Amino acid sequence: MVNVSIARRYARALLDVALEAQRTDAVADQLSSLVKALEQSRELSDVLLNPAYSRSQRSQVIEALMGLVGNVEPGLANTLRLLVDRNRLIYLPDISRAFRDMADAKAGRVRGVVTSAAPLHADALEQLRKNLQQLTQRDVILESRQDPSLLGGVSAQVGSVLYDGSVRTQLEQLRRDLKQR
Repeated sequence: MVNVSIARRYARALLDVALEAQRTDAVADQLSSLVKALEQSRELSDVLLNPAYSRSQRSQVIEALMGLVGNVEPGLANTLRLLVDRNRLIYLPDISRAFRDMADAKAGRVRGVVTSAAPLHADALEQLRKNLQQLTQRDVILESRQDPSLLGGVSAQVGSVLYDGSVRTQLEQLRRDLKQR
C-alpha cells in the first residue's frame, strides 16, 4: 500500500507539471521508455536500484540515460533527479503506471485488452474499438493479444469491465445450464 501511495504522489506531481506545460503524452511516452529500459537491462536496473551503488553513481547513470534519450521533458528530468536524491527509483514502474492512468483519466481515455484465438484484422480491431467507445462513452486504446485456448470469438477487458464473447465461455455457460437441468 505504501508503494502505491508514494507512486501516486509522484505521478500526480509529475502530471500537474506535464499538464501545465501541455506535454502529458510526451512525458508518458518518455517515462514508459525509461521503464522499458530498466526492465530490459539487468545491469541498468542493478545500478539504479541496488543500494550498494552511491547516490552520485546513480545520478550519473540517470544523467547519461537522459542524454541518450535526448530532449527529456524538464518535469520528467527533475522528477528523475528527485527520485535519485530520495532513493526512490524503485518506484519508477509504479509511478509510470499511475501517471498513465491519471493522464488517461484526464484525457477521457480508457485502455483495454482484446484477446482472440487468432490475430485480428486491423479493420475488425478498429470496429471493435468503435463499439467499445460507444459502450464506454470514452476514447478507447486497445492492445491486441492472442490466446488459442479461446477456440474462437473475442473477449475485451476495458478498464475494470470484461466483455466476453469467446466460444470457450459460451461453451462453459452451456455446460452449466445443461448441468442444472
